[in-house]
Amino acid sequence: MPKLLRTIRLDPSDAFVFTRAAEPGEWAVPGTFLFWEQPVDGLLGKERAAFRSGLLGAESFGWSTLATIVEATDLERALLVRQLAEQLVARCGAPDLAAALPAAESEVAYAEELAAPGPGVLVAIHRVVENGEIVERFRTLLPGTDERHSRAFSFMEVPDEMPDEQLDLAGMVDAKGMDKT
Repeated sequence: MPKLLRTIRLDPSDAFVFTRAAEPGEWAVPGTFLFWEQPVDGLLGKERAAFRSGLLGAESFGWSTLATIVEATDLERALLVRQLAEQLVARCGAPDLAAALPAAESEVAYAEELAAPGPGVLVAIHRVVENGEIVERFRTLLPGTDERHSRAFSFMEVPDEMPDEQLDLAGMVDAKGMDKT
């Protein structure tokens, strides 16, 4: 049975961090290919955040900080490849579905490699540019077996609407970098 990545939100921060946040539960792929043809040094703000730490939701083409590894059926995998290929045609300039399918297959196969640790494990990505090349580093968080570590998996509230309030992170730190709270 294939193992793939699904986006997950432990808090609403993705909606603030990325220009377009993936919905929880979308199939996910690394998505680094979206940065290959652009100068990443010039990325600012939310686009830079997507470059540094985003996993790509295949349906929305939005970004997620975390994905969880899940078991999938062969049909679900095939549908993911097709969905991603359709997105490559619609959003990335692939000439047709026949040209996009091998690229989508390759990206899904890469996501499968990342899903090797097994169901329930969280996956995060960190991208940097080193010597002119994009370098990806992946981190995994294994579900804890004790009370302290298992709390990250025990609750999550997603409000129907995002609050209008603004969070001033810079204002929470004094000039010496100390937390004011």
